[in-house]
Amino acid sequence: MANILVVDDEHGIRDLLWEILNDEGHSVELAENAAQARAARLRERPDLVLLDIWMPDTDGVTLLKEWSSSGVLTMPVIMMSGHATIDTAVEATKIGALAFLEKPITLQKLLKAVEQGLARGQLRRPVATLETVPASVAVVLSEESSPSAPTMMPNSLQSNQNFVLDKPLREARDEFEKAYFEYHLAKENGSMTRVAEKTGLERTHLYRKLKQLGVDLTRGKRH
Repeated sequence: MANILVVDDEHGIRDLLWEILNDEGHSVELAENAAQARAARLRERPDLVLLDIWMPDTDGVTLLKEWSSSGVLTMPVIMMSGHATIDTAVEATKIGALAFLEKPITLQKLLKAVEQGLARGQLRRPVATLETVPASVAVVLSEESSPSAPTMMPNSLQSNQNFVLDKPLREARDEFEKAYFEYHLAKENGSMTRVAEKTGLERTHLYRKLKQLGVDLTRGKRH
């Protein structure tokens, strides 16, 4: 399962792509403008981005240039548009876009482009080291390696969290995210509102995320 960021100002397009990609087993983050896309890219570190060209605040090509010039274009980006010219598509490709999909996007073309994009992303992804492991995972590792280190979680909320890093990145990340959300659900007594505030996610996206990870929503509630 991959983490895919969909950036499009049209609500119907976002929902359609979410349903298709979610049915394929992917975790999908949605953004309706460049500002939300920037925040999502920092928060989720997507494996692939589907980026609309025409958006009201900052267009997709400008955002692509921004990511490229700042050195954060580390993931494959597939551009989308129903009105772009050939010149625009060529420009986006020169900047670093992997492919261009013309709207309306057919299911076959979408899935083929996503598959190729994820395959390309795997080839260019560096081998993980302690420096590239998310900080929250590194904290767990450092605590396990040092018996005298303080425990970050209350004893009542601890679980058998032995994160095995010798496995595909997506599997390791899913295991960590599931443990992460289960921890916060237990800590907040199952309150979705407080968990959403703590984790910085909207409630709708949080519900989707928990469902995708197979988190038991009744686990942290007291009866």
